[in-house]
Amino acid sequence: MSKNRKFAIRTTEKRNGWCAEITRQVTSRKTTVSKRESGFETEAAAQEWAEKELAGFIKNQAARNERKGEARKEREEREARLAQEAAEKKARYLAAKAAREEEMFDEE
Repeated sequence: MSKNRKFAIRTTEKRNGWCAEITRQVTSRKTTVSKRESGFETEAAAQEWAEKELAGFIKNQAARNERKGEARKEREEREARLAQEAAEKKARYLAAKAAREEEMFDEE
């Protein structure tokens, strides 16, 4: 059994056999079925399928989180660089403006 709190396995008996579901905890009160397979002869077969699929599911989720994390880090670095460039440009503008105003007062 997985120790993951976000995903869980649920097996139920249906008319034509057993059904295995991988559920995801959306909120503290709401769960949704992420993957479902039915038609198993025994509960053990359904449980085995669900455990195998859940392992793959969690592995895919971890890989996705890594990709999203890398993209987020690149985006944050780019935003920080652009903010730094904008601050430097503003500082140059204000320095030039102050120099122009000083020249105007010196001429008077």
